[in-house]
Amino acid sequence: MIQIPFFRLLGSCLVLMLVLTAPARAGLSILRDADVEYGLRKLAAPVLSAAGLNPNRIKMILIDDSALNAFVADTSHIFINYGLIMKLDSAAQLQAVIAHEAAHIANGHIGRRLDNMRTARTAAGLGLILGAAAGVASRNAEAGFGVAMGAQSSAIRLFLSHTRSEESSADIASVRYLLRAGIDPTGAVEVQDLFRGQEALSVGRQDPYMRTHPLSRERYRALKGLVAGHQTGQKNPGADYWFNRIKGKITAFKRAPNWTLRRSKDSASQDIALMRQAAAWHRQSNLKKALGAIDGAIKLRPNDPYLRDLKGQILLESRQFGSAVQVYSSAAKMAPNDALILGGLGRAMLANGQPKRALPVLERARSRDFSDPRLLRDLAVAYAQTKQNGMASLVTAERYALLGRFKDAALHAKRAEGLLPRGSGPWQRAQDVLTAAKRAPRR
Repeated sequence: MIQIPFFRLLGSCLVLMLVLTAPARAGLSILRDADVEYGLRKLAAPVLSAAGLNPNRIKMILIDDSALNAFVADTSHIFINYGLIMKLDSAAQLQAVIAHEAAHIANGHIGRRLDNMRTARTAAGLGLILGAAAGVASRNAEAGFGVAMGAQSSAIRLFLSHTRSEESSADIASVRYLLRAGIDPTGAVEVQDLFRGQEALSVGRQDPYMRTHPLSRERYRALKGLVAGHQTGQKNPGADYWFNRIKGKITAFKRAPNWTLRRSKDSASQDIALMRQAAAWHRQSNLKKALGAIDGAIKLRPNDPYLRDLKGQILLESRQFGSAVQVYSSAAKMAPNDALILGGLGRAMLANGQPKRALPVLERARSRDFSDPRLLRDLAVAYAQTKQNGMASLVTAERYALLGRFKDAALHAKRAEGLLPRGSGPWQRAQDVLTAAKRAPRR
């Protein structure tokens, strides 16, 4: 795997695709939320372990797209559209999707595709990888989540498309993983039921999942046969809870607030209902009701850092900066290694006029997540406000490089180069940005 300094979130295959499909357009956005990402990790861990993959090395990425789709682009990330999660009905179904995508990684499908692409490209073309984020663009999603990436959808779809033989082998492997993890495999059949009949539609009307995961009647019958005879109907309350919480959080920010408020009583548990109400009231700028709802959820789960993270977001976006610092500090004590929570704490400290306190917090967050442009922006502000102009320029250069704005990245990297001690680690990072800018595709 190619080590890419500025694109830690994007695996080498996807980065390579961004190079090869230039010019790219801003299309897909990544939704970032500490609560949702934790829940996805909880659901994915037993499946990935059953597949022989390290759960700590495979990241679950939520895509801001209402279409029904999931895909893998390298051996380190599984991407799932929020629209697919909203369509699913159970943890077992979502885990079946994860198992199927994990099978593509474990069976080497992505590696073979990358090898084929490498043989078709010259070394000079591969040398453009560091300039591959030209299609990446920052976007602050309504849920407060935030990072964007883009690429020509047709080229990406071609790259991500699997053959029926790959799909069949992934079906067999996914059912084996589910059984090994003690998860009801009927979820795999139920997911495929969502896409039956899609092949009769024109390509433009098909869900993206069908175009990248071709389904046949033979495959469907084979999948049902794999599941038949195995014990089904087993329940996992823990998995069901996190599925319902993930889906509840997504719908609270993606559906209209009144829709959420009308349906919150149907939530799987009272804390999820209150969390959804808090998000809905916050989106309607009703701080009193939002705080009342989230405080009710926290009372039910006092040791839950992710409910406090939401409360911190509500306070910060309502300009209650001092209170936001207190709440985020509490959340960070409970989840000291969560980069998104640390980033929220640092952002609240900056807003509260405390750059010296914010700086080490933001540095800790960056050490755990190099791929968040919003975090890099806050870190640059903290450096600037503490009179460390060289570091401010460096981090700004890295942020622009991550966003694919290499002309701006080179400008700030050159400025950092003149301010930082020659030969130091930060000075070398500035050189890396300059090198990446020189190799970037010319528009």
